[in-house]
Amino acid sequence: MADDSNPVALIMIDVLDAFFAPGKPAYYPDSVKVLDPCRQLLDKARERDRLVVHTVERHRPGLADFEHKKIPVHCEIGDDQSPYVAGFEPVDRPNEVELAKRRYSAFYGTDLDLLLREQGIETLVIAGVKTNVCVRATVQDAFAAGYEILLVKEATNSNRPHLAEASLEDIDRYFGSVVSLEQALERL
Repeated sequence: MADDSNPVALIMIDVLDAFFAPGKPAYYPDSVKVLDPCRQLLDKARERDRLVVHTVERHRPGLADFEHKKIPVHCEIGDDQSPYVAGFEPVDRPNEVELAKRRYSAFYGTDLDLLLREQGIETLVIAGVKTNVCVRATVQDAFAAGYEILLVKEATNSNRPHLAEASLEDIDRYFGSVVSLEQALERL
């Protein structure tokens, strides 16, 4: 049974073709390992009518973007990298929203914190890619904003496994809790 005294939301990070579709520049073969756990989390959150926030990369085509100083152009609005992985699109219900982001952290330059606070959310179950980049940046900012963080180990990974493992260790030690899929499903 879920603990409704501490409201929880599911934050899905970048479940987009850019990372999961073979042939796309950000694709890596192990990315698909997180899809089943992410699907289970999404199904449970919908079943329990939890807030689900789909945070997705959305860069503006043809305009300068500071992120592109470090990594190649990707996930421009309307390009072939930006679509959701099939079956992970937001559904039409009030508790499910898309939040576009232009930086690694879903909190930077967005209204995510305002949205969560308006809904009384205190705990975030976080899943998606990549552990050492967008996931870690989001977790770190969530911690700084005072949220309880549950990062689902089976529902995140990276094309740099050693950095993913180091990030999981740091997140568990300094920012939140790295939990099993089973623990996250119970919390939702």
